[in-house]
Amino acid sequence: ANTGFLSLCAHGRVTGLAVEAGAGVSHVTSVCQGQTLRKGTHRLGVAGELLTSHLHQLLMESPNKPLALQALRKATLTQLKEKCCYVSLDYERDLQDQRCHHPARFQMPDGHWITLGKERFCCPEPLFQPELLQHSSPGIHQLTWQSLQTVPDDARRDMLDNIVLSGGSSMFPGFPERMCLGLNLLSQGTGVQIELLASPERSTAAWVGGSMAASLTSFQCAWMTKDEYQEHGAEYMHVKF
Repeated sequence: ANTGFLSLCAHGRVTGLAVEAGAGVSHVTSVCQGQTLRKGTHRLGVAGELLTSHLHQLLMESPNKPLALQALRKATLTQLKEKCCYVSLDYERDLQDQRCHHPARFQMPDGHWITLGKERFCCPEPLFQPELLQHSSPGIHQLTWQSLQTVPDDARRDMLDNIVLSGGSSMFPGFPERMCLGLNLLSQGTGVQIELLASPERSTAAWVGGSMAASLTSFQCAWMTKDEYQEHGAEYMHVKF
């Protein structure tokens, strides 16, 4: 099933807009009564794995980098990102004002300590400004707004009331607030005030929604059983669906 739909299911909804920032890719998916709207689905190539690489690059450019940074393993970088990084509510101001570079210390596996300053908020910023990583796509808040514009007028109110965040890369502190701020700036003059649903467990929303959907009686015809797969093979999927 579509992961955007499953993320909505985790919040008890079948109509809404799912904003997914995951490990490999980010998506914005509009869903109306359980059906995904193709025109309202957008993809952003900036997600967790790319942000981890971006953080490594930022650290390597730091004037005080220890030699141990060159050999940092991906798992350690991911841990560093998840523990120390956050989304700025005013990136340009924080970048210029040294007082906004609130340092955080992190102990590496070899015992060395490193200190992060502006890297903390520069790391996730490409989610909102993909051009920082040479991506031509609009930011995730802009894609969300674009998706809302494709929704039929009679369903838009339901969409606006049910914008759901999901995925591990949506867990950065400040991410929900920055999304809300960006969307309300885009909606200025429309008389619309946008709020978001950001569950503390949103990193696994698609999995939770999948377990909920799979338990429904009405869902039993929407999957291929193991016996069917073993009898007919993978190509049976194209016959059944």
